[in-house]
Amino acid sequence: MCGIAGLHLRDRALHPQLGSLLQSMLCQAAERGTDAAGVGLYGDPALTPAGRSTVCVIDAPVPAEQAAALLDAAGVGPVEFRAAGQTSVFSAPASPEVLETAVRAALPGAVITSRGDSLAVLKGTGHPDELATAFRLADATGYQGVAHTRMATESAVTSTGSHPYSVGPDQCMVHNGSFSNHATIRRELMAEGITFDSQNDTEVGARFVAKHLAEGADVEKALRLLCERFDGFYTLLVATENSFAVVRDAIACKPAVVAETDAWVAVASEYRYLAGLPGIESARIFEPEPEVVYAWER
Repeated sequence: MCGIAGLHLRDRALHPQLGSLLQSMLCQAAERGTDAAGVGLYGDPALTPAGRSTVCVIDAPVPAEQAAALLDAAGVGPVEFRAAGQTSVFSAPASPEVLETAVRAALPGAVITSRGDSLAVLKGTGHPDELATAFRLADATGYQGVAHTRMATESAVTSTGSHPYSVGPDQCMVHNGSFSNHATIRRELMAEGITFDSQNDTEVGARFVAKHLAEGADVEKALRLLCERFDGFYTLLVATENSFAVVRDAIACKPAVVAETDAWVAVASEYRYLAGLPGIESARIFEPEPEVVYAWER
């Protein structure tokens, strides 16, 4: 049992409230998973400044300030940094690929949680309420966010096992459920040269989706392919720089609710996560149908 929450803002006037609205949703989800939590934030200029790329890491061998100095010395600077609990955030005037390469060289053993121009993924182990404070989530701004609280089932309680999983540029996934054939698909992806950071089944789904996005599929097509290939029980919320999508398994075993207004679209594991959203009383509210991909574009 895990908790999923996501918010896609259509009304720019709400962008300054993204973090506070998402924190309310995350903390409502806390009892569905107290092992770990994480958020993926799109468009926060404090985390993803304009004209710079951002890479977020966990399990860095040195503190964020020291790591930033190492990256400066590697020639990708000037590097801006933030320590966000167990996540370190670095931004620089370099492409995401160049910054990611520099991070991997300067911080051996660190695990990259996101890379791109618009997304920062902050995650770790612990109670969601405490992690939201460490992330300074209430202060976050932007146009889109996803959140997850984890009750570990398929892998150990570690920072690398927490969600969201972001394995492609400006892409992330959160998942409630379990994939029963993830080990088989992991072997197939590894045979194609794809590497993994964890033993978590969700990472297999994220790598599968990222592979198809890289090959030219849109999010809707990638998730339809996932439904064809993966067995198990799941609700998935997948976001990219310009899209926001949800899908459930063939029997819709795991709970999900969608609420939509002219100002926003929200997805959650339970309605109570949505109760504090502005205008919820006039929202169109529905449960996603089995194996139907619902996608919204920015």
